[in-house]
Amino acid sequence: MADGGLSPSGATTPAPFTLRGALLGARDALPYAPSAFVIGIAFGLAARSAGLSLVEAVLMSGIVFAGSAQLLVLSIWSTPPAVLALVFATLAINSRFLLMGATLRPWFSRLPRRVAYPLLYFLVDAGWLLALRAREQGRDDAAQLLGSGLVFWVGWVVATAIGWSGGSALGDPRRLGLDFIMVAFFAAILGATWKGAQDLWSWGTAAAVSLLGAGLLPGAWYVLLGGLAGSLVGAWRHGR
Repeated sequence: MADGGLSPSGATTPAPFTLRGALLGARDALPYAPSAFVIGIAFGLAARSAGLSLVEAVLMSGIVFAGSAQLLVLSIWSTPPAVLALVFATLAINSRFLLMGATLRPWFSRLPRRVAYPLLYFLVDAGWLLALRAREQGRDDAAQLLGSGLVFWVGWVVATAIGWSGGSALGDPRRLGLDFIMVAFFAAILGATWKGAQDLWSWGTAAAVSLLGAGLLPGAWYVLLGGLAGSLVGAWRHGR
């Protein structure tokens, strides 16, 4: 990975944030965009089945912009909605962004706050991975996350509208295998992070704790527990 942003004198240097970096981030995101697009269609279908209007579904995708959380919310949606259950479910499944954000702090803390905080809106799983990989390759431009995020955001919102509008024609999304797309998408991201046998310790710990948590706890808290456990093991081994 690139250095922590220290100049030869030891002072922290600002992270670059340029149009070129955003364009490179968008280019990197294009191979992942079709999978994200299909997930968006699946969400549009599910939103229509849950009784959301087209405007409500599109606004949800445009404002929330969190695929797994949106699909989870629809699975427990009721009329009237159970607000506390929805809030805690969203908190649980999106808690992984606490860890993802922490990995970006040494980089994004070198940006002005007026830039860094809005930029984190575009933090999605694939975009986060692409940004870290780019920085490991020496591309320190923080606008990479903006470029990839815009690609995923536009695709997500458009796909939501298409899925909702074509829901009656497509029928049950499970018949088309769209319920498996989310799993395949995250599996592809996970495979791209593989760095060798040393990852088995943290991956195995995360998987074991997640499975145990899923069996013992309600909701999606196993996501947070597995992520924390795997991260702690990875940090411990890295520091040895």
